[in-house]
Amino acid sequence: MNKLIINFTPTGMIPTKDMTPHVPVTINEVIEDVHQAYELGITMTHIHARDEKTGEPTYKKEVYAEMIAGIRKYAPDLVICTSLSGRNFNTIDKRGDVLSLKGKLKPDMGSLTLSSLNFNKVASVNAPSMIEDLAVLMKTKGIVPELEVFDVGMINFGKFLVKKDFIRPPLYYNLLFGNIACAQTNLLHTGVMLNDIQEDALVSIAGIGNGQLMMNSLAIAIGKGVRVGLEDNIWYDAERTRLATNTELVERIHVIAKANNRDVMTPTEFRKQMQMEPGYGRYGRVYN
Repeated sequence: MNKLIINFTPTGMIPTKDMTPHVPVTINEVIEDVHQAYELGITMTHIHARDEKTGEPTYKKEVYAEMIAGIRKYAPDLVICTSLSGRNFNTIDKRGDVLSLKGKLKPDMGSLTLSSLNFNKVASVNAPSMIEDLAVLMKTKGIVPELEVFDVGMINFGKFLVKKDFIRPPLYYNLLFGNIACAQTNLLHTGVMLNDIQEDALVSIAGIGNGQLMMNSLAIAIGKGVRVGLEDNIWYDAERTRLATNTELVERIHVIAKANNRDVMTPTEFRKQMQMEPGYGRYGRVYN
């Protein structure tokens, strides 16, 4: 069976210290949680930046630069994806700010949500022109898009981007289930989404909230990757009696993977499949 991609998402834009003391907010906290996850065994990490004073999400490349430098001190091969989310910021100069980092600070990947969508209390606006502009900027900078998909129509837009040469294979998709206005955590929605994805693409599956464990378990059982971390769910149990730590969530994935005879894909193996630079000072992808 295919090796297991573990995409570690330590913090996101929503969890706060008031919600859970375990969520990493500061630069050093994120670095430490990623370091611990790397020691356990992960393939890649999807990181968000927070303002050090307020704890609010920030787009600023200077914050990302410190975070990336700290992670690569311990994990020079780890695949690093930075958020380009439109939930809080929706101009190309802000969303693409981190893509200007170079050399040892250059992110390997940037998240690319393939349509607008509604979360519980806020919209994430991703106009076609914005998606295309971010895709072209990433290709120009030699950074690989992490294709974020919340519903089946987004997959079709991804195919459109390939057809127009805004993005190029090999492709990597994150499929996110359980958002209130999008695909839900059930087998039918999962099958429809997977059926539409290009056969040679790499795929990880995430469940939001209580759906995280179920969708991660399903992904492991059917040979796909997982996205896991406090960004998607702060609770360890479905009854919400115990707050999780990032380390516990990654450890649980390893237990399930072992039960399914799934070895974890190393960052080096992922880089080769995605035709990316090898790490250790060389990051992203060289586009011809």
